[in-house]
Amino acid sequence: MLELNDLYVSYGSIRALGGISLRVEPGELVALIGSNGAGKSTTLKTISGLLRPRQGRIIYQNRDISREPTDRIVGLGLSHCPEGRHIFGRLSVRENLLLGAVRRKGVIADDLDRIYTLFPRLKERLAQAGGTLSGGEQQMLAIGRALMSRPALLLLDEPSLGLAPLMVEHIFGVIRELKRTGTTMLLVEQNVHHALDVADRVYVMETGRITLEGPAAELKHNPQIEQSYLGR
Repeated sequence: MLELNDLYVSYGSIRALGGISLRVEPGELVALIGSNGAGKSTTLKTISGLLRPRQGRIIYQNRDISREPTDRIVGLGLSHCPEGRHIFGRLSVRENLLLGAVRRKGVIADDLDRIYTLFPRLKERLAQAGGTLSGGEQQMLAIGRALMSRPALLLLDEPSLGLAPLMVEHIFGVIRELKRTGTTMLLVEQNVHHALDVADRVYVMETGRITLEGPAAELKHNPQIEQSYLGR
């Protein structure tokens, strides 16, 4: 479904990605882990068209989207839930959700019902301004908004960042449910324990390069992962 081939991205003269390649197959949940500044969020921003690669190709559903604008990429079925949530604070919960479906045609009632099932708390706060929600509720809203486009591929950037442990468990419960129902996902996550538990395959990034990859079940016992990320 998605292939990155020898992707280079720079911020001015500073290289952020140094020739990374990865793939996501239909129905997979692939995790991208690594320390702060490794290039994980840059990778997702480049896939969704917010950044342009200097070299390399992004192939999505057999189409080169390396130079496509973000709105067209969204229209092709790729949705990005960004780090930091970036909800519209003055708009209501319902209005934020509807913005996620702005490129959709037809009835969206079933999609809203799905979001309310995944996140019952959002249904209780439909008229509330997004900016007045708690951090966990804003993360629910950001994920819900991304799902409203009915993505074929969902990019999730640090969904547990800054959340209390109980909320982290809830968010990963939702991710597991999305996986169970067939949503293809590329997950960036610093909570390596949760990422390894939920992912099918994992890529490890360091300073803009992929340094390790493999099935999540195998990498759980890799010495590099245990020492660097799991504290064993």
